[in-house]
Amino acid sequence: MQIWLIVSIGGFIGAILRYLLGGLFQGGIATFPVGTLGVNVIGSFLLGFVMYLSEYGGLFSEETRIFLTIGVIGAFTTMSTFSYESFRMLENNEFFFFGANLFMMMLFTLLAVYAGKVCAGYLESAI
Repeated sequence: MQIWLIVSIGGFIGAILRYLLGGLFQGGIATFPVGTLGVNVIGSFLLGFVMYLSEYGGLFSEETRIFLTIGVIGAFTTMSTFSYESFRMLENNEFFFFGANLFMMMLFTLLAVYAGKVCAGYLESAI
């Protein structure tokens, strides 16, 4: 199958998942972007999990890895939304929320990638 088709199908799925889960996480919280944070943490975990299983475990074919990482997870994560929401906090003089957003996004997404790596290692050793 053409790589661009694989990426586009994955992107379609990832975008829908982002919309649904981001809205679910955000709920009624208006000021702090919990939906973006939640989606980015989940996406970081999944990217770490898939990449480590793919690169070190050989579990996924190249096409499956591209479908999942570039397509689904690429459309699912929200760096541009994170950047926009952070900038809006600065414009609104919400400096505490701006700092908390930067700190939590970086910390939690890095920890999520590490957790994905650890889970992939456990799964790989169990197979």
